[in-house]
Amino acid sequence: MAGRRTWRTRATVLSRTKLSEQDLILTLLSEDGCEVRAVAKGARKPSGKLAGRVELFCEIDVLLARGRNLDIVSEASLLDARLFLRRDPEYLSAAETICEIARLTCFADTPDSYLYPILTRALAALGEAGDAAHVMLVVSAYAFKVLAHAGWYPELSGCVMCGDEQTELFSPESGGVLCTSCGQEIEGAFSVSDNEIQWLQGLIKLTFDDLLRAEIDEALAYRLAVLVHRWSAVHLEARLRAFEFLLGL
Repeated sequence: MAGRRTWRTRATVLSRTKLSEQDLILTLLSEDGCEVRAVAKGARKPSGKLAGRVELFCEIDVLLARGRNLDIVSEASLLDARLFLRRDPEYLSAAETICEIARLTCFADTPDSYLYPILTRALAALGEAGDAAHVMLVVSAYAFKVLAHAGWYPELSGCVMCGDEQTELFSPESGGVLCTSCGQEIEGAFSVSDNEIQWLQGLIKLTFDDLLRAEIDEALAYRLAVLVHRWSAVHLEARLRAFEFLLGL
């Protein structure tokens, strides 16, 4: 039973860092949307009680003891191992990318009821994606949706500088699409077609079910992922190594 110095939550394992020969530091997204960092003692021992329960992507029911700097994992029950995410390198890399974005958009002691359900749905959607194009589409949609929720919502209906609806460029640094006149002085802007802009809008507005049913070829899905990667890297001010690896597969 949880007491004043212990507390229980459902959580997903976002990352694992070696602490010693036997221990791990886990970064978790808890069900209230907060980031939790906790020590899982003995988690690296094959015979340890936590072995196999705190693997990357696992959903767990966890009892935590409050610590001075990091909490301590007292108990953990496996709710969903999400083994389907380990079936090949592409799915594994896609899941790592989603967890990378999740880790950079959640914060300790800052509840956000949006974050846990969308993470859970995005990881499940990877398992439902039947090809490489839709795997990439799920990753792009998750990143774009979460960043938009956090306040980094791209302007896609007209030029961010003058409002002209005829736009041909996309600039993450500028905040969205640009007309040719305004964009000619902007370094690093991407040329985009009307179809690509419509798809970028769809990544935010459409549900994962809608996106999984949509017809899209691998080249376009990859192109959208490149645009979303740049958008995410600029606004999170971070190098997204898992996203980079996924794009390099």
